[in-house]
Amino acid sequence: MPWCCRLACASLRRHGLHTSARHCKARTGAEHLWLTRHLKDPFVKAAKVESYRCRSAFKLLEVDTRHRILRPGLRVLDCGAAPGAWSQVAVQRVNAAGTDPSSPVGFVLGVDLLHIAPLGGATFVCPADVTDPRTLQRVQELLPGGRADVVLSDMAPNATGIRGLDHDRLIGLCWSLLDMAPGLLCPGGTFLCKTWAGSQSHRLQKRLTEEFQSVRTLKPEASRKESSEVYLLATQYRRARGPGGA
Repeated sequence: MPWCCRLACASLRRHGLHTSARHCKARTGAEHLWLTRHLKDPFVKAAKVESYRCRSAFKLLEVDTRHRILRPGLRVLDCGAAPGAWSQVAVQRVNAAGTDPSSPVGFVLGVDLLHIAPLGGATFVCPADVTDPRTLQRVQELLPGGRADVVLSDMAPNATGIRGLDHDRLIGLCWSLLDMAPGLLCPGGTFLCKTWAGSQSHRLQKRLTEEFQSVRTLKPEASRKESSEVYLLATQYRRARGPGGA
């Protein structure tokens, strides 16, 4: 059984739960299929058991467990943070709430166009567009030292249903974050972003390769198999070259 699925199922067994779907009223078409899949999903149930705000927490948990991108004392910017599951993981891993007195205390800042319920150990700027220069200024004011050690992005545009257009818009969001990186991300910092596989993916990967020492393409086990979703993990930021660089 895959690592992250074992983690989710172990959580359910620990609390005496199983992963089979609950009985639900008869529904029709896509709604029924979505609900059935949702109720069978071990990550959905495990998120409830572990009090994570949504199943996406397990994606970041896997990435961090495998690649150690979050450590006590680090400053984290979580873009597209709603409903706050990634911020929950970040708070735990960087000790932002100071629960471990023997470790350095980190800082977690989340930004989203949607409202995010308060979370101990995290600061939220919402509703706000992280690509807006006014939001960037506020983010820099709130981050200790004005910069982040880790930038996380689970952002996605509102889907139009036109795959190519949705892909281009998501690439554009990632590109905008990279445009801001010279004034936001520390040298040696880490950038993790969600994207959908498509025609422009190579452009984003090429830029990451130019601006970071190492770039990996990841497909966390909590990402649904039928989804084109992948994550790009770029480490050891060396600043942008050209007019935008330092």
